[in-house]
Amino acid sequence: MGPPKRRASDRTFFGPLSSRIRHARRVAGFTQAALAKNVGVGPSAVAQWELPKGTSPTIEHMIEIGRLAGVSFEWLSTGRGPVSLVTHETPAIDGTSFTTDAIEDRLLAAFRRVPARKRETLVRWMEEFF
Repeated sequence: MGPPKRRASDRTFFGPLSSRIRHARRVAGFTQAALAKNVGVGPSAVAQWELPKGTSPTIEHMIEIGRLAGVSFEWLSTGRGPVSLVTHETPAIDGTSFTTDAIEDRLLAAFRRVPARKRETLVRWMEEFF
């Protein structure tokens, strides 16, 4: 006998990221195409996210999936915590705390090599320069 069948209406759910994304989409009543349109990606991106060995969405897309589906970011990204959003949930992470491209990665890596005593001067110079 195989594992019990899961329904989209189940409010508790454990599984890999691909399954959590599919579950969140189904609970919200979205098709892959509808979720893709609302998140701002192509339908093939959502199909990839839902494949067991497919690609993973960016942090920004995960935040948007959680918001649209009404599920908590923590559960969606890690599988821990309640599935449903609590009224006053504090996000586990802030999407702006991560670099968004290779240039920002390089800039952050270079900044971390700057001695602590020179960092404030460098930041002030950059703020004035730009």
